[in-house]
Amino acid sequence: MPSRAIIHIDMDAYYASVEAKDHPELKGKSIIVGGNPQGRGVVCSASYEARKFGVRSAMSSAQAARICPQAIFISPHFERYEEISNQIMNIFQKYTPLVEPLSLDEAYLDVTQSPRLKTTVTDLAKEIKSEIVSQTGLTASAGVGPNKFIAKIASDYKKPNGLTVVKPKEVISFITPLPIRKMWGVGEVTERHFKSLGIQTIGQLRKFPIKKWVNEFGKSGYFFYQLSHGQDNRLVEAQTEYKSIGQETTFERDTLDMKFMKEILFELCQTVSERLSQDTIKAHTITLKVKYYDFKSITRSKTLPTSIHKAHDIMNVIQVLLPKTEAGQKEIRLLGVSLSSFDPKDSLQLLLFKDLL
Repeated sequence: MPSRAIIHIDMDAYYASVEAKDHPELKGKSIIVGGNPQGRGVVCSASYEARKFGVRSAMSSAQAARICPQAIFISPHFERYEEISNQIMNIFQKYTPLVEPLSLDEAYLDVTQSPRLKTTVTDLAKEIKSEIVSQTGLTASAGVGPNKFIAKIASDYKKPNGLTVVKPKEVISFITPLPIRKMWGVGEVTERHFKSLGIQTIGQLRKFPIKKWVNEFGKSGYFFYQLSHGQDNRLVEAQTEYKSIGQETTFERDTLDMKFMKEILFELCQTVSERLSQDTIKAHTITLKVKYYDFKSITRSKTLPTSIHKAHDIMNVIQVLLPKTEAGQKEIRLLGVSLSSFDPKDSLQLLLFKDLL
């Protein structure tokens, strides 16, 4: 497939940055957006000041409070985050119709044939970042590359407010020294497997034939081999209509801890419930998404005769679906909860939260 011009935009500490924007007195402080640290809350987002202490998304709020005692905890304001996200997505649409949102604060843009691509992709990425700042007061990090994989890694390279451009001829030299964990699908368990084979970096993986990795990891081995050569043929898929609403969380470390997973799931149910526009939207179908350590994803769904919207009702269904997975037997890297099949009166276009490794 010919090289394309892909830009990956990732807002910097989005929820925490919005809170600091709306409350200037919080600027420069350790902000944690998430649940109550005295309860079973989970961190949704943390400012870079809090991250210096080791606070990360999906960490329990209680643990975050222990390692960053000066942190200011704020409950999420999803309507506000969606409002600003709509502004950001509208900016993207000015540059290309090929916009693939991954969440409220992250998207891919295929600008290969953008009418505004009059100079270089680098200048275009700078222009997009500048327009985001002027319209929202928030900063974003951008990665430019010939495909999604490279653009994604590049956007993470110089956070916050970074811009990294990887030209096609630079792809191999760019990814060669990177740790194996930077590849999609490589969680803690897979990383340990690679390291047991003496593989620490992407460049080391590339030295072996594809057959070795297919034997070790099955279909994922083929995927890893492609990525190690900087190859990613997935297209940027524009989303025009959204028929579900949900939230996902990727863990810092794969886990077997069922108590922890249920706490996370309840937090996700609360988040989804809050996003149902203050109880005006109800859904019939509840879906649980589980991604295992080996990159395999499954979903389990249940459709109810009566629509629901409250967190505890959603969680009751999730409790039924969870035993239908291998959670607790196989290590889990991601959990997600989504709702669909809305009542006819609630047929709104809702933004689907998606998670990329």
